Amino acid sequence: MALGNHSTIVEFLLLGLPAHHHSQALLFVLFLAIYLLTLSGNLLMILVIRANSHLHTPKYFFLSHLSFLDLCYSSVTAPKMLENILSEKKTVSVEDWLTQAFFVFDSGGTELCLLAVMAYDRYAAICYPLLYGQMMSNELCVGLALGSWGLAFFDAFINTLLALNLDFCETQVISNFVCEIPSLFPLSCSNSSNNFAVLLCSVLLHAIGTFLPIFFSYAHIVSTTLSISSTSGRNKAFSTCSSHLTAVTLFYGSGFLCYLMPTSGSLWELVFSMQYSVITPLVNPVVYSLKNKEVKTALRNMLQKSLQYLR
Repeated sequence: MALGNHSTIVEFLLLGLPAHHHSQALLFVLFLAIYLLTLSGNLLMILVIRANSHLHTPKYFFLSHLSFLDLCYSSVTAPKMLENILSEKKTVSVEDWLTQAFFVFDSGGTELCLLAVMAYDRYAAICYPLLYGQMMSNELCVGLALGSWGLAFFDAFINTLLALNLDFCETQVISNFVCEIPSLFPLSCSNSSNNFAVLLCSVLLHAIGTFLPIFFSYAHIVSTTLSISSTSGRNKAFSTCSSHLTAVTLFYGSGFLCYLMPTSGSLWELVFSMQYSVITPLVNPVVYSLKNKEVKTALRNMLQKSLQYLR
């Protein structure tokens, strides 16, 4: 991304995680382990879904997209964070900042859309089980997945393009480890009100546009589930949604708080950034595997076949 003649500085000082020199190695090992576990967990989820024909359903089609997205999301943020922990010169160029900010915004927006799509899938499966195959056709599933990626890409492109016009007149310190567009506004010596307005509209539209389908889907799901006479039937219906609800709570809660709260470099800002950029991609495959009998069965079968092959 070219900056033209707008910026008079070429880099920011990215402080990242506050740590003393003797604890930096410990933090590096900790977050490297988290990153490797995130990669292996999401890759394993994708492989299990692709290898097992019983999981070739709309629910697991979207779950494989979510796992791939979490894999990409963590790969956008974690390597720079690991470099930042050990580096003596904790700087990042404006171009690199905006590039990472674009992919963070794109990944986050896509995940919001996918979570809304997955809520609609659960609504169709529980409320209209006999029509589920017609409601969630292959063409619709592919269209919803591509639409999620495309909408988030367009949104991220617009906000990043506007950020290219900001002026930065002196070296600025950023108390974070993730490159995000809101962090630029307090640092700019030019008027960023238009950028803030567009970003706020984008976040609110994404919030409303994805939260409403989730809310109405689960309102119908709860209504349908409560009308089931058997306790086992109700428990089974609720259990199919528990993993998705956990993922929604983790991502929505931390992501929107981080984007809507004032950028101040506070501890809470770091905590929220850590939650949705590092912890959520790690937790998602664990939640979906531990609470899903089909995934656990498929994983067990795949491991048994692998052990037999090694023998």
